[in-house]
Order: sequence, then structure tokens, then C-alpha cells
Amino acid sequence: MTIMFPRARFLASTVAVSLSILAVPAQAADPIKIGVIAEAQAIAGASIPQAAQLAAEEINAKGGIDGRQIEVVIYDNHSSSADSVRAFQRAVNEDKVNVVIGSYISEVVLALMPWASRLKTPFITPGAASNEITKAVNKDYEKNKYTFHGYLTSGALATSVCDAAKDLLVDAKKMKTAVIMSEDAAWTKPLDVGYQECLPKIGLKVLDHIRFSPDTTDFTPIFNKIEGLKPDVIITGISHVGVQPTVQWKNQQVPIPMLGISSQATNSTFGKDTNNAAFGVLYQGVSGPGVAVTPKSVPFADAFKAKFGNYPSYAGYTAYDEVYFIADAVKRAGSTEADKLVTALEATDWEGTIGRTQFYGKDEPFTHGLKYGKGLITGLMLQWQDGAQVAVWPKEVSKGELKFPSFIKLTTN
Repeated sequence: MTIMFPRARFLASTVAVSLSILAVPAQAADPIKIGVIAEAQAIAGASIPQAAQLAAEEINAKGGIDGRQIEVVIYDNHSSSADSVRAFQRAVNEDKVNVVIGSYISEVVLALMPWASRLKTPFITPGAASNEITKAVNKDYEKNKYTFHGYLTSGALATSVCDAAKDLLVDAKKMKTAVIMSEDAAWTKPLDVGYQECLPKIGLKVLDHIRFSPDTTDFTPIFNKIEGLKPDVIITGISHVGVQPTVQWKNQQVPIPMLGISSQATNSTFGKDTNNAAFGVLYQGVSGPGVAVTPKSVPFADAFKAKFGNYPSYAGYTAYDEVYFIADAVKRAGSTEADKLVTALEATDWEGTIGRTQFYGKDEPFTHGLKYGKGLITGLMLQWQDGAQVAVWPKEVSKGELKFPSFIKLTTN
């Protein structure tokens, strides 16, 4: 019979407790927390949290990252910069997220950048385009290095639109003149500068440059003015609007095709939203339904539709990719510590749904912006045809020829 004195009993219980503590995995089991701040009620923004959640579920189903699960924490910013800032603060200070994916609105992203710096939290936009985002990182790298531009800059978007317009309109349809029609927003200022530089170079003379308030509800005076100029094409830069000008374009039988950026048109609900007034509209995208930009594009789009009932907007593709390359960066860094994660994100070389993702370096003008070009990300041009989104450029991913409603007059054909 063994008699255990009080001190021996205390030591034994201490050892038992110590062993039980050692047996419980601590840090290894902690989730990788990604905050998603987005315009959940907007046509283009709704896909952001949905796509991020889908990516996290796929990663977790395969065991996570080194045994750690991805946890997505979603915040609806109601398209407000102030609400976005409050969400960012809450995400980092209260919910302890490791990284934030946020917003397709440039003004919102520009408002969040200082908070990413102050709170030392990696921050990636899936849809904002303003050149000012990457310019700020380049100008003050140490301060702004936490921000990454996970979508094409306005300058790159202008280049993509011009590349498509040259092949589809100038070379194929012999078009010669254009009017630029853009909403007045931070992202369209550099976009329009890009248009004004590249359109003449591809053979389209710019007859006018119209900027309108995103609050505009009646586009009749704008379309009347454009019709009076008789351009061959309207080159668009629209995101916060989309349904209204498209419906009025059809209702007023404006005989001029529209080609360019139309963010709302990237969502597969746009045809229904416009009561099929979208037929004939050409819009720049990074992927689309049935378009195999990479082997990952179609499986993602189909999985998204199966889960949510519609295909994603452009920002859905980018948000999905971002969760994957964030997870990849965490794995390579072996850490979610902010500065280590920034270094790992800078070394990203990831084939996602929109192409091969790499970021420009600290000594390049578009620091932390997506690299644009063949073999990387170039974008594509799609057209709404009979209620469906059809890829028409570039040739290697094209699914059809251009089709326009009967009121469009291609006089230069």
C-alpha cells in the first residue's frame, strides 16, 4: 500500500495538469481569420463575400492550411466609407482577423488604406481600380505596404479595353470615332486619361469626353448629345450605375454600340435586371461563364452558380482567388504575422481563375498592383447576347461573334 502525502499529491496533480496542457494543440489549431468588408447589397459587390466563403469552404474541406481552418468574417459596409472604417476597426481590434479583403469601390479602399497602415493588417481589394491605390504604396512604401491591389488598375483596364476595341471595332468593323462616357468617380479619372491616350493610338478619334454624376437618373440629355456627335462607338467607364443607362440606351434606341467598363454587367443577373436591355452591350471582364481563362475558371463559376443561383461578378472571381493566394502566402510564410505575410504576398505567383497573379514590386510605379500582360492577366471582352454573357475577345477564349440589336447602326461596316 502506498501512502501519498499532501506534497506528493500536489506534485502528481501538477504533473497531470501539465501533461494535459501539453496534449492540447494550441496555436496550430487557431483558424486563419479573413475579414471581408463588402457592398453585400450591390450588384457587383454581392459576389465578394459569397466567393470568399466558397473558397474557404473548399480549402477547409481539404484539411485547411497546415491543419488550420480558414474562417471568413463578413461585414456589410452598405457602400459607405464610414461604415467600412468602423468594420475594419472592429475586424482587427475585436474579431482579431489576420487579413482583410475589402470593397470594389475606390473611395472606400482609399479610406481604408490608412487603417491598414495604423493597425498593421494586410488588406487586399478585389475590385477597386483607382491608380491612386498603388501610387500611394509606391510613394510611401513603409507606411502603405500592407495594401495590395487585387484587381487591375484603371490604367491597365484602359489598356485592356483599347486592346479589345482595336481588334473588335477598328480592325473588324472599320470604326474611326468614339465618345468617352464615364461616371464621375475616383477610379474613372485615371481610366479616362488612359482612354484619351490609347484610343487615338488604335485609330479611334475621341470626339467628346462626358463625365456624369453617379446619381444621374435621366440619361436622355447625355444620349441626345452623343447622338448629335455621331460617333461610331461609346466607350464606357461605369460601375456604380449600369442598369439605368443601359435600359435608357435601349428604350431610346440609341443607334451607337457601347463598349468598355460596366461593372454591373459582369454579374449574370444584369440581363434580368435590365429586362434584357443589355443585349449588345460589350463589357471588359476578367473571366466569365464558360470561359476557361485558366483550368480553374469554369469549375469556380459553376460551383458559385450551384451554390448561389447565379454566376459571380468580376469581383467574385478576384475575391475567390484572393482567399486562395492568402492561404498560400500563410503556408509559405509559416505565419500570420503581418510583416511576414506582406513579404509572402509580394512573392505571390498563383494561377487563379483570372490568370497568373503576380504583384509589381516596391520600385515599380504600380507597387502591389496586379501585373498586366500576356501570360499574366489581360482581361477579356464579353457581350450580352440573348440573355447570356458571351466571350468575344481575345480569340483564344472567344465563344461567339459580335451581335447587336436591330437599332444599332454599324454605318462604318
